[in-house]
Amino acid sequence: MNTLTVYVPTPDGTALATDVCLPDGTRPLPAVLIRTPYGREAHRAELRGWAAHGFAALAQDVRGRHGSPGEWHPYRDHERTDGAATVAWVRAQAWSNAEVVAAGASYAAYCALVTALATPEAACDAGPDADPGDFHRDGVPDAVIAAVPALGLTETAREPGGPERLWARAGWWAAHGDRRDSDPDALTRALADDPRLLEHLPVARLAERLAASLGRELPSWSGLWADRARGRLVALGSTARLPLLAVGGTRDPFAEDTVALWRGWGGPSRLLLGPWGHRLTADPAAPARARVNLGALYVRWARAALARRLEPTRHGAIALGDSGRWHSTRLRSTTRPAITRAATTQDATAQEGAEWRAGADRPEAGSRWSFDSPTGLRLLHGAEFNADPDRPVRSDDLAVPADGDRADRCLLLSPPLPRPLDLAGAAVARINVTADTPCADWAVRLTALDPTGRADPLAFGIVRRTGPPGEAADISVPLGTLGRRLPAGTRLRAEIAGHHFPAHARNPHTGEDPVTATRLAPSRRTVNPRGSALHLPVVARRRYVEPAPEICR
Repeated sequence: MNTLTVYVPTPDGTALATDVCLPDGTRPLPAVLIRTPYGREAHRAELRGWAAHGFAALAQDVRGRHGSPGEWHPYRDHERTDGAATVAWVRAQAWSNAEVVAAGASYAAYCALVTALATPEAACDAGPDADPGDFHRDGVPDAVIAAVPALGLTETAREPGGPERLWARAGWWAAHGDRRDSDPDALTRALADDPRLLEHLPVARLAERLAASLGRELPSWSGLWADRARGRLVALGSTARLPLLAVGGTRDPFAEDTVALWRGWGGPSRLLLGPWGHRLTADPAAPARARVNLGALYVRWARAALARRLEPTRHGAIALGDSGRWHSTRLRSTTRPAITRAATTQDATAQEGAEWRAGADRPEAGSRWSFDSPTGLRLLHGAEFNADPDRPVRSDDLAVPADGDRADRCLLLSPPLPRPLDLAGAAVARINVTADTPCADWAVRLTALDPTGRADPLAFGIVRRTGPPGEAADISVPLGTLGRRLPAGTRLRAEIAGHHFPAHARNPHTGEDPVTATRLAPSRRTVNPRGSALHLPVVARRRYVEPAPEICR
């Protein structure tokens, strides 16, 4: 086994730094390509793992990052053309058998996907001498592994329901934006110097204040919020014919993008959704039975995909938390139903979840938890509350106020579960609410309380609604895809609030764009328990599976 660094040419002459790890021997090999902005050197152990299983393994610094020259513009077209040129280069090597798997996590998953979804027309961007037909054939991989995919500027900057992801984007831009290398702790240091940094208004000019702590400018920050078109890669994926492995975690903020990609993919697609966050790591205290050897699973899946042994279906496995149990999930049809035009993004998202549930096991009757039933969720306080952006409900604090006289949220609690409960699939809160302001965010946080009262986050969703002040509305708040086993005695606590800061930017309640607003106002809210309910994906018929065989069949 040997590793060397080469510089792969692109059509405009930029040479991209690429580590190549080859097994011993001379026979032609399939290849795995990882293109990353986070430093190719961090993947050397991973490359050796692939090579030990008979693959040529490559990790490449994307244009303008670490060892590669040029200018980096996140999510621009150069990722597609550079990726296609690299795939074509791999196929031209003497050690290649012409089979290529594009793989990556987070932004690197985006790089893999745009390369896989390149069109013949896109080849025209590669240069005046490129032949579109040859480019399309040579520049598109044979299979894709997309782990915790960050699908685009809009998808990473905003929730499907509209609210802006403030903490995550400030942290990412501070660590990686407008620089050649990375500084993962940049935001932590900036907040130590300036604890109220994320309260800065307008959000569009936060980078100017952040720059004072970082000692460098962030000129691309404002452009992050300009793009509002989402779903482009998911839509393109519906035309794909190559196999996809979509890997995510139920604790990952981009989990729903992972699920949407799997649901909409046109070729054979597999979903692996574990009890992980964005780094694909489980709770260190989780039992060994809850852990999965992702490297071995990737190798097994890649071999099956390249050999065309995968069934032409969409199915996968969802972990039931840290229980060590995995539940099979699938779509009955290989053709995704069309989503009708919806008045709001959250309506479309809820419809997508309903279509997935329709293709899964029939849920039992207890999946609907009414807000006005003694066996559902009992209102503790806050049927009327005040959403004040100067005193927002915090995303980093699971504690709830005991005093309902100055309620800042609606608080509900279930009785203890009489028996263990398995949850696998999409959850949604349907609430009947009123706000006295023209624009209001509605955040729903669901927490599992064990018999001792210890709180564990279970689900979260937030949507934005605009409408006449004082008008009651029925709102669907998607709560993401759940995979949990709840023991007997667990209570469910639900909070409905107007803010979720600093994870999300504060809605100013003035009708102004939260990115450019400089004035904040409180908002009086009402929740009607009689017209509200929580819908949970309770598993009626348990289909436990082993994840690797399920993913690789």
